[in-house]
Amino acid sequence: GLSDTRENLRRHFEIDAEHIVVATLAALARDGKIERKVVSQAIRKYKIDPDRQDPVTM
Repeated sequence: GLSDTRENLRRHFEIDAEHIVVATLAALARDGKIERKVVSQAIRKYKIDPDRQDPVTM
């Protein structure tokens, strides 16, 4: 299932390190402190699907 490992569970609920980094970068971009392209680069680097349905509502 979803919780076969803690790592997979964190990834599923988007609370792993990679998602936290992207969320932090997105907040910085919204505040105008970094360019939005940095967020896009991180999304690609960490293979995050920005169109994925919110796991809480699945």
